[in-house]
Amino acid sequence: MLNSTSFFNHVSYFTLAAYFDIGLMKYLVFMVLMSLYIVIISANVLLIVVICMNRSLHEPMYIFLCSLFMNELYGSTGLFPFLLIQILSDIHTVSASFCFLQVFCIYTYAGVEFVNLAVMSYDRYLAICHPLHYNTCMTFKKVAMLTALTWLLPFLLVVCTTRLSGTLQLCGNIINKVYCDNYSIVKLACSDTTVINIYGLISTSLALFGPLILILYTYIKILKVCFSGSKQTRQKAVSTCTPHLASLLNFSVGACFEVLQNRFNMNNVPNILRIFLSLYWLTCQPLFNPVLYGLKMCKIRTICKSLFGCRV
Repeated sequence: MLNSTSFFNHVSYFTLAAYFDIGLMKYLVFMVLMSLYIVIISANVLLIVVICMNRSLHEPMYIFLCSLFMNELYGSTGLFPFLLIQILSDIHTVSASFCFLQVFCIYTYAGVEFVNLAVMSYDRYLAICHPLHYNTCMTFKKVAMLTALTWLLPFLLVVCTTRLSGTLQLCGNIINKVYCDNYSIVKLACSDTTVINIYGLISTSLALFGPLILILYTYIKILKVCFSGSKQTRQKAVSTCTPHLASLLNFSVGACFEVLQNRFNMNNVPNILRIFLSLYWLTCQPLFNPVLYGLKMCKIRTICKSLFGCRV
């Protein structure tokens, strides 16, 4: 579907205009990003293996964490290899088919991340607010259904988004970013964009505001239990919810940077800062989550210590 020339309305490639010549510094930037990518892959794979190989971690909370780490691998792989090639290249062009593929990867990564965080907040709500009924409410069947929904809903929404964007008549091919972005492609359209704008509003509401409402509801309930419960209940809530809230805040801040760049004129902002802000949510979150949960979750930390201890 994505390799059809008629689908792209005769636009065969896009030029990424945000890159600028930094001379020999590009090799240093390449090494830094390559090291970051290796750390991201290693940390996420390690925690996925730890969760999968230990029966004591086969609980809903850790299954949702495993899904989160898999999404970090997916999102970073959709960005880093392409970014590393572009840094070393002198011609910053990308084929239309690959550009739409990257749009699909990045947008599904963002959607899965947010829905996954919402599902995790619902899991914590049941564990803290309804501990006696937790095992009957959060059954294996329900965990499987929520995990499948976490991945399927964003994928279906983004398939329609890229399909609609691909049918637009484009009057240019210059994207002012270091990676392909759907909003930048839509801005190049000289045909009617009413349909995709309406669909974008609906899909954003489903993928963003739906999970956000669920997160707000669950944390209001958790706070009520904390204020009215015992000290032990408050400690349990803090220890399990702190990593989740930190991850949610980090991702939301990065996503806000991206939205602000797309919606407002940022020409007065230095180019290097604009690049950093656009990459923040795609580079920091995949590194932030495994480090945060690896350090804060007691079970994961203990098992990792025992693994490394055995090796030594």
